[in-house]
Amino acid sequence: MGLQDRIEKLSENPKNILTLNDSTLSLRNKRIEEIKKNIHLKLIEELSDLIFKKNISDNELKSKVSGSAQRLVFENDFPLTHEERNKIITEITNDIVGYGPIEEFLKDRDVTEIMVNNYNNIYIEKYGKIYKTDKVFVDENHLLRIIDKIVSRIGRRVDEASPYVDARLPDGSRVNIIIPPLSLIGPVMTIRKFPADPFTAEDLIKMGTFTRNVVEFLKACVKGRINILISGGTGTGKTTLLNVVSSFLPSDERIITIEDAAELQLHQEHVIRLESRPPNIEGKGTVTIRDLVRNALRMRPDRIVVGEVRGGEALDMLQAMNTGHDGSLSTVHANSPRDVLSRLETMVLMAGVDLPVRAIREQISSAINLIVHMSRLKDGTRKVVKISEIQGMEGEIITMQDLFVFDFSEGLDSHGRFKGSLKATGLRPKFITRLHDLGIDLSPAVFAEIS
Repeated sequence: MGLQDRIEKLSENPKNILTLNDSTLSLRNKRIEEIKKNIHLKLIEELSDLIFKKNISDNELKSKVSGSAQRLVFENDFPLTHEERNKIITEITNDIVGYGPIEEFLKDRDVTEIMVNNYNNIYIEKYGKIYKTDKVFVDENHLLRIIDKIVSRIGRRVDEASPYVDARLPDGSRVNIIIPPLSLIGPVMTIRKFPADPFTAEDLIKMGTFTRNVVEFLKACVKGRINILISGGTGTGKTTLLNVVSSFLPSDERIITIEDAAELQLHQEHVIRLESRPPNIEGKGTVTIRDLVRNALRMRPDRIVVGEVRGGEALDMLQAMNTGHDGSLSTVHANSPRDVLSRLETMVLMAGVDLPVRAIREQISSAINLIVHMSRLKDGTRKVVKISEIQGMEGEIITMQDLFVFDFSEGLDSHGRFKGSLKATGLRPKFITRLHDLGIDLSPAVFAEIS
């Protein structure tokens, strides 16, 4: 009796499946995957008019796909257990209606990043570490269908004429997509997940991102209309922290948020959300972050929150902060608080305005009050490692002082995690007088140096 005949004979009684050896189980699993792939392709052919219909609801499509998948599974000759049939139907429905093999990772709260390197290569980030998964898309067309579903929902597109795009999922998760000819390995999709329930300050305290004293300090700074920049590298948690800091904004103020892809989740009552727009198929209609910052100044904002400053909008932001729109918040990519200043100089020059370096530095030193720097440590955790105040100018140099610094001297524990925490340097910011004048008094314990 051949191996295939043996599988089919044993499979007549589901209990016998437990007696199959490893090689037989492996062959059975491959056969099941083949069945699933064949049914998937048949469904795409049968239901193509429905699948690519723009005005059909997810629930209606799911009902149609699930019913057809069930019929095709039962028509299949290969003997399957009840559990195997249900699994195939569920996975095929997710593949066509949902987000395919990444559906389970989107639902897993512990997964923070999903990296799809073409249809047959999927990685995830969990607890700060990257792992390769055994999940794959059926083929490249399957992956492209999922990509089209994501971008079309927010009115964007990705094709050879526009081969990369930033998008977002309904839950706010950030999506970046790049396809050939720019990507040489096929379509690549990176999803940075955002929790359905945004992190609160208490959550970040429990995670060790910062301390309760730092929360008290940042709340006072936001209330006192201090201009704050949150800096850090890619994936360090800047947007998460911006979301938390933005939650400290008073509910009786008019807040305007400006982002490339709307991710911030503010719960204040008076919030206006603006989002930039890429060019259309004719290469026209672009609306940049800079355009939106300029427009926001005409909208009577109390506060302006820019998701990320990365270009010429830096000049408009600085001018806004220096002309009565204080208390603004934003993020910027940089390796340290000092590097933030260099990046801001470069971005101001990108605005195409011929300003002397000293004039730019004077704008920066008078506009930005506080830089909160984040880092993703080698143990996978994301922490605030430095909070620095910009004090002004001395000659040609912008002067800074560190108010809080992460203590790396405590070393690592037995699990390789950093034991240190964010500690006060003992120095008080120059703007403490400004806070006092506004009736905001901070406890001396917030700045007390801990030995």
